[in-house]
Amino acid sequence: MKTIIALAAAVALSSTASAQTFPTKPVRIIAPFPPASVADILARPIAQKMNETWGQPVIVDNRTGAGGSVGSELVAKAPADGYTLLLGTVGTNAINAALYAKLPYNVRSDFAPITLVANAYLLLVMHPSVPVRTVKEVIALAKARPGQLTFGSAGAGTTPHMAGELFKLGLREVVWVNFANKSSVSRVKNGVSRVLRN
Repeated sequence: MKTIIALAAAVALSSTASAQTFPTKPVRIIAPFPPASVADILARPIAQKMNETWGQPVIVDNRTGAGGSVGSELVAKAPADGYTLLLGTVGTNAINAALYAKLPYNVRSDFAPITLVANAYLLLVMHPSVPVRTVKEVIALAKARPGQLTFGSAGAGTTPHMAGELFKLGLREVVWVNFANKSSVSRVKNGVSRVLRN
């Protein structure tokens, strides 16, 4: 499953800002997930290149929580001047709208897409103590040990969480563990979770 990550502005740049004068002050890119997340890792080199090109500071600001909704709301409520950008994800721009009846932002009216930044792929990894090497073996193990196999992701409703839920649709034997913005990879490495969807 691909995670499509797009950079969006709260709205298009105001008509008074021309290409020659923008930006006249620092620009913020909101990464709505924690440091070292995919959004954060992608935002930092973009910010650096924008800084070099514009000669103005471009700051990556991690505003985490609620599957990216906290950071998305901040951008939606920021002035529509192009100085606050969002590195949105399929989670912030699609999954949240499907999962939650009411969001503090409207993807269609509060954001204007700028560009596709990346396609990120999800991986299925195991702790070395798990005696499997293929997806087929994971399925067989889950069925043989109902309720003993866990998978983890950072946050409810995030792309890795939803991918894991899709994976286990036919495997009610697998249990999800919410890492709440902690590193999923380190949790698998340390044996807290046996399976990782990230």
